[in-house]
Amino acid sequence: MTDWGFESADRGDRAPIDAGVSSALDAAITADVASIARIDAIASILEIVCRTTGMGFSAVARVTKERWVACAVRDEIAFGLLPGGELSVKTTICDEIRSSGQPVIIDHVAADENFRAHRTPALYGFQSYISMPIFLPNGAFFGTLCAIDPRPAKLNRPEIVGMFKNFAELIAFHLDAQERAAKQDAALFDERQTAELREQFIAVLGHDLRNPLASIDAGARLLLKQRPDEKTAALVGHIQSSVRRMAGLIDDMLDFARGRLGGGFALNRDSDAALAPALEGVVNELRAAWPERALETAFALAHSVDCDPARIAQLLSNLAANALKHGRGPVRILARTDDDAFELTVSNQGDPIPPETANRLFQPFFRTAQKSNQGLGLGLYIASEIARAHGGALGVESSAAETRFTLKIPRIASNARPAEGRL
Repeated sequence: MTDWGFESADRGDRAPIDAGVSSALDAAITADVASIARIDAIASILEIVCRTTGMGFSAVARVTKERWVACAVRDEIAFGLLPGGELSVKTTICDEIRSSGQPVIIDHVAADENFRAHRTPALYGFQSYISMPIFLPNGAFFGTLCAIDPRPAKLNRPEIVGMFKNFAELIAFHLDAQERAAKQDAALFDERQTAELREQFIAVLGHDLRNPLASIDAGARLLLKQRPDEKTAALVGHIQSSVRRMAGLIDDMLDFARGRLGGGFALNRDSDAALAPALEGVVNELRAAWPERALETAFALAHSVDCDPARIAQLLSNLAANALKHGRGPVRILARTDDDAFELTVSNQGDPIPPETANRLFQPFFRTAQKSNQGLGLGLYIASEIARAHGGALGVESSAAETRFTLKIPRIASNARPAEGRL
């Protein structure tokens, strides 16, 4: 290492230099030093600064109103400052740069009218000096990129000043990128914690609500076995009807929670699914629940469909139940396949749905004035999301003649489509 005479310079008034990481560094300053250390290009930047200017010491400093801390250092003149080392900020020219926001460039201290009587060059023994402020993209002052040497140097040249300015901007860019990445990591960590809470919420919703409901249903069945009188049997029937309705509400809430709060649901696809049995099972259940209503079906399912049969059955149940509750006349259910697609339609007579209402039917918790006391308003939303999870769509057409809901999904799932649907 070349000795430029610093050891023989008068250091009587020189501020103490901490050659290691100062124990007094607060967490924010320590983090800033670490941020600079993580920039891979810093060592090369400081080397280029020294080689281009011929100066023996270059550094990136974190400068605040109270602190001057070296974040990265290249020292070829035995100045004695290491990363984490600290100078008294009031003894530095960087403190003036922090206040003014302007760079300071000195070719030769002894010949410079503004700095030849300045205490800092005398205190630290340098004759040439350059320091460029580092401003973060949000305008905040971070510190400086600086260099010193005990010999004069020709620094006040466009190429040197431009180089320092570009390097200062590059350092600021990297610091900002690190901060944004740290925020994203923190957000991801928070999201993972939130996801765990979501899963707990779903588990509680499924367990703590279903169990007491199952107990009520079991009690109702037990009462029926006791051969109750007509009035009691009717009351038990109402209880069982309420249990079924509550079970449906819980199912809808679980689907909504898994989709919107729990990250989506996995489709149990069967690439060779025969949908006829699943659809017929839904129709039979609806006929038993609505014996006074007519359900007309026509299934032309010549091809298998790559889908989740249970979810398609759920979609049909939601659409048909909605038609039975809010429509008039027979409910017609048509299902067919061709080489490319599976199509399911559910239609009924009734008052036409206004266009402004039709545009909102598939939104969660949306209920018309006529349906304000019917469920949570999740049935059509869940049905539309089942369609979307299969790579298809669910639409509605309504006129004075009929209202028709139509599902259309690809018969063969695209290889590019993810296996998971999302509610």
